[in-house]
Amino acid sequence: MEKIKEIRMYLEENGIDLALVTTPDNVFYLSGFNSEPHERLLAVAVFRDAEPFIIAPKMEVPDVKSAGWIGEAVGHEDTDDAWLIVEQAIRNRGINPSRIAIEKSHLNVERFERVKELYPEASITGLDGKLNAMRNIKDEAELEKLRKAAELADYAIEVGCREIAEGKTELEILTAIEFEMKKKGVSHMSFDTMVLSGKKTASPHGTPGDRKIQKGDFILFDLGVVWEGYCSDITRTVAFGEPTEEMRNIYETVKRAEQAAVDAVKPGVRAMDLDKTARDVITDAGYGEYFTHRLGHGLGISVHEFPSLHGSNEMELQEGMVFTIEPGIYHPDITGVRIEDDVVVTADGVEVLTKFPKELQIIK
Repeated sequence: MEKIKEIRMYLEENGIDLALVTTPDNVFYLSGFNSEPHERLLAVAVFRDAEPFIIAPKMEVPDVKSAGWIGEAVGHEDTDDAWLIVEQAIRNRGINPSRIAIEKSHLNVERFERVKELYPEASITGLDGKLNAMRNIKDEAELEKLRKAAELADYAIEVGCREIAEGKTELEILTAIEFEMKKKGVSHMSFDTMVLSGKKTASPHGTPGDRKIQKGDFILFDLGVVWEGYCSDITRTVAFGEPTEEMRNIYETVKRAEQAAVDAVKPGVRAMDLDKTARDVITDAGYGEYFTHRLGHGLGISVHEFPSLHGSNEMELQEGMVFTIEPGIYHPDITGVRIEDDVVVTADGVEVLTKFPKELQIIK
């Protein structure tokens, strides 16, 4: 309950009576209970002057308890008005909140209006910044889970490389990767696995399909796993047979850019300067217009979380931050290449969690 205590201190310092945390990832962060409620209400209610509670679908209340939550767990059935149950649980604590903190980036308009209907006199403020700041710095227990998730992602790339053969489709290789992950105890991937080949690699968020692998292709793997609630995210690009000279040049340019950014990681460096470090390498090589996205993103319970590492973010890196570094070049007439690692900011530099080799792998 240490994280709950930190939220309560924040409420006290800011004169807030109630915080409603509704993002499933943040509910997990505060409570240890991991669930996807779909359209049903799931929330943690935290007070500065009363005991917190979770509201969850009634069928999941036993799971809330088994996950380690020691506070009250309030259930609602599909026939209930869940918000009236929330109101009753708040009233039972003798509280009529005059200031409520919500996750503005998550609570939809319908639910926001419901909160305002129940508490028309209350002012509404945001909790997003506080939650982002808390999740931004990982403790050692979180880092251990991230290391294991990265280790499994490395193995998934290894499996993908072993599966490459002329005539196999992208989806066949993808299926083999995910089957092996299941055998390793991975319940689900952290996002839809990407296996792209040939010129399809030039689409940063391309969709795997029935294209058959051909000699001379670059094959791009972008994947991650969830391990005990924490995500990994790795990208490697490999060659099937001998690539052309320009394909090699594109690959080596991305590798230099990615390594330059990794080497620059340490406390005090601004996110925007890290982005510029990688982008300058690619621009100086003549491919600047083909690097079409930010350098990376925060990583943890969510596969994309705070912060965003882009060219306008002045935030300084801090020890304990975990994020991706993933520059790419996407030339629609030639090929696409992306190389991505998961990294931790240490006291004096960087720890790279993903360890699959970055030297160009040529699959014969």
